[in-house]
Amino acid sequence: MKQTLFIFIALILFSGKVFSQIFVHDPVITQENDNYYLFCTGLGITIWSSPDMENWTKEGRVFEETPEWVNTSIDDFAGHMWAPDIIYHNGLYYMYYSVSAFGKNSSCIGVATTKTLDANDPDYKWVDHGKIIQSVPGRDDWNAIDPAIAFDDDGQPWMSFGSFWNGLKLVKMNDDLKTIAQPEEWYTIAKRERSFDIDDTEAGDGAIEAPYIFKKNGFYYLFVSFDYCCRGPESTYKIMVGRSKNIEGPYVDKEGKSLEAGGGSLVLEGDKNWYAIGHNATYTFNGTDYLVCHGYDTHDNARQKLIITEIKWDKENWPVVKL
Repeated sequence: MKQTLFIFIALILFSGKVFSQIFVHDPVITQENDNYYLFCTGLGITIWSSPDMENWTKEGRVFEETPEWVNTSIDDFAGHMWAPDIIYHNGLYYMYYSVSAFGKNSSCIGVATTKTLDANDPDYKWVDHGKIIQSVPGRDDWNAIDPAIAFDDDGQPWMSFGSFWNGLKLVKMNDDLKTIAQPEEWYTIAKRERSFDIDDTEAGDGAIEAPYIFKKNGFYYLFVSFDYCCRGPESTYKIMVGRSKNIEGPYVDKEGKSLEAGGGSLVLEGDKNWYAIGHNATYTFNGTDYLVCHGYDTHDNARQKLIITEIKWDKENWPVVKL
């Protein structure tokens, strides 16, 4: 009875509070006309649609078959495509996605486009453009997963990405949003201390991933996830934030500590209803700011569920999020 009551409450408390209904991992959302579309980790990247961010219908997936380049680029490909990002720009929807061997930095970030997200529209067709970035064990001290696109004040596109290893990266993109700009500009925007005795081919400690940059109040806010996901009741994921006047950083937390030195101010963490909360994206829909993420439900065998909750801003212009 308690579990049923909790699920019912979660279904009705969306208005500025919290809403959880569907089982998702690494959710991102965009809006087309009167519908919202959610993309998340899964075989071929799972798609959901909703008229109100409350009632969701599974629409299938972006890729019915794994792109041929994936199997030739990634040894021990895990099968699932991870951690998408979705944006609309210059008449196209761009969907970025990760492919990887689990627990290794044998990883790539790719991109696919479509003119519309409405599967009933004749223009609906995903076109894959292949890989943008690749990380290789023993060569790179970063991991090419968890992409997210942001634009600076000049309209220049940037991609943030990364997980564990030597932290989270930012790289300048070309205007086509499919290739890295030349000459290449790379920045480390956040990292945590990593044990020196860990082999560079291992994820190790220094648990940080899933960067997402959101422009607001004259700042670029860098949201990241600390600690560990994907461990059921043992998960410790939580969302942290820092900010900067420049998209390249440096990003600092409320205490002025740099995120490159392990800093970060807490945004959201687990409580009696959630073992852990993380891998967020941040949006403004119809004049309201929202944080979108997944949590591990303590009332339902630690299943990963969608969370959407409103962001408020304190007098110092730091995000305030409550469940």
